[in-house]
Amino acid sequence: MILQDFIALSPILDLGAFCLVTMLAIAFRRNHARIAVCAFLSCLFTLATLPWAATVAPRAVTTLLVVDGHALLYMGLVLSATMVIIALSYRYLNSQFHEKDGVEEYYLLLLLATFGGLVLTTAAHFVSFFLGFELLGLSLCSLIGYLRTRRNPLEAAVKYLLLSITASAFLLFGLALLYFESGAMTFHEVGVSVKQWQTVPALWLGGLILVLVGIALKLGLAPFHMWIPDVYQGAPTPITTYIATVSKAAVMALLLRLATEVGILELPPVVHLFSLLAVVSMVTGNVLALLQENVKRLLAYSSIAHFGYVLVALLAGGPPAAEAVTFYVIVYCAMSLGAFGVVTVYSSEGGEKDRVEDYQGLFWTRPWLAGMLALSLLSLAGIPVTAGFIGKFYAITAGVDAGLWWLVLALIGNSVVSLYYYLRLFVTLFGEVAVQEALPQQETPQRSEFVSWTAVCSLGFVASIILVLGIYPEPLIQLIRESVSNLLMVVAQRP
Repeated sequence: MILQDFIALSPILDLGAFCLVTMLAIAFRRNHARIAVCAFLSCLFTLATLPWAATVAPRAVTTLLVVDGHALLYMGLVLSATMVIIALSYRYLNSQFHEKDGVEEYYLLLLLATFGGLVLTTAAHFVSFFLGFELLGLSLCSLIGYLRTRRNPLEAAVKYLLLSITASAFLLFGLALLYFESGAMTFHEVGVSVKQWQTVPALWLGGLILVLVGIALKLGLAPFHMWIPDVYQGAPTPITTYIATVSKAAVMALLLRLATEVGILELPPVVHLFSLLAVVSMVTGNVLALLQENVKRLLAYSSIAHFGYVLVALLAGGPPAAEAVTFYVIVYCAMSLGAFGVVTVYSSEGGEKDRVEDYQGLFWTRPWLAGMLALSLLSLAGIPVTAGFIGKFYAITAGVDAGLWWLVLALIGNSVVSLYYYLRLFVTLFGEVAVQEALPQQETPQRSEFVSWTAVCSLGFVASIILVLGIYPEPLIQLIRESVSNLLMVVAQRP
């Protein structure tokens, strides 16, 4: 039994061990390329242990963590996205970080944040929930302010720190109220207590709402979105990519487990709260995105709207909702990796390329970058034959089946609005560019063939996912269905 517990936890244990190895490697000898390769291989080897852990899943390891198909699927998503970000970070750091001493700690912090994300995907207890939440948040605070000689990253780090403190305060107070009323600290036991009550105590409901507010702050849902644009713009672009993908995917995995095991979507106040957050997020994100001239801020407001779409799917309830949410999160991570990946690679050529005018005529100077960004934008807009179209269709179908007509109409209407700013940036890529502006960009110093090929391979991998899921999504849908069934079965495996 102990051996099976170790097998189930092998991804988390392995990544924890690799964090120690990376720390020791930095202590003994600093070498940027070597540490970057070490971090990449750490995620790759951890990813390779997922099939081994699946042989004993679903399995509850004590009351703190549970390893099932749902957790393993999100672990794979978190690790894959982190590998892409690591591959894109090397050249970016070489071009942006002029203080060579201390660059290596970036990868250690990235692995620690990923470790926190893995804990969140398996959390089934208030304690593991909070530990994963804090480890992810504290690591990201340091990563956001990593370019410490510049004002914008430091300002973004302070704002994210304040957000993390606020979210943790809401979370802790809410968890305390939940424990006070139910006397339980596992999601399953809390859910059992709720079903035994004829009327839900007001104090318990207030605690649950505080917990959901803490999660909403982390996801950047409106009206708790104030930090999103500034942090996205100020943080180093690879870290912006990480926040938009890994961080939000891990928190959504936790929210899905919480909603399934506690049954919070059966409570009318929670349904009303999520409905309000969904509509406000969609409208706020899309309307404010129309006004942006900064690519990172545009994508930041776009992310707010997209997680409004995710909430619509979540409100459908039951296995179809979990399937739609998981599929949309995976698709959104791929689209964000593609869009922010292009910004990262382009910025690696010197100076942050985050203004819309910086991408004027990019197709004529960097055709492969422009093609990748165009594909990501079309997918974000939900154009057919892309993964984004299937994701939105899945969410709309789940909403229609649940009878959420006004939310579905809001989703469709906001998707139409989003077409404007996505296509505006899309058209910019193919605009005219002056010859004198194009020539200096061709003269890129310190162009490494190895690094260039890593960028091409990483973005090519993301592009293939967007296209394949847009044309033939059935294998992934089947895998998600199995993971959702595991999520419902794990209760019986608890000690």
